[in-house]
Amino acid sequence: MTLKDLETQLLALSPNEKAQAIQLLVRSLSNVWVGIEKTLGVCGGDARIANTRIPIWSLSNYRRLGASDARILQDFSHLKAEDLVNAWAYADAHPEEIEEAIRRNEEN
Repeated sequence: MTLKDLETQLLALSPNEKAQAIQLLVRSLSNVWVGIEKTLGVCGGDARIANTRIPIWSLSNYRRLGASDARILQDFSHLKAEDLVNAWAYADAHPEEIEEAIRRNEEN
């Protein structure tokens, strides 16, 4: 995708979607993700839902296998919808990291 393609897509967004895109870019640039933690020695240092041992790659893989957000919230009853919003934003911003973590953990 070129910057020109991205510009066209960004201009087509609603004001609310544009605000969300700006927030995503700011988080990406500052490397601060609300509700997401990375701690050496916890979950292999992978990004995870804050204050849990639930890695983002695991949730992303579960979703990829067909689990809806409702199903994920049902299966992980201590998670909130906000946790999934944060997880999906992180996964969308770091697709290579998530894919690598999924590959690495499927090998084990």
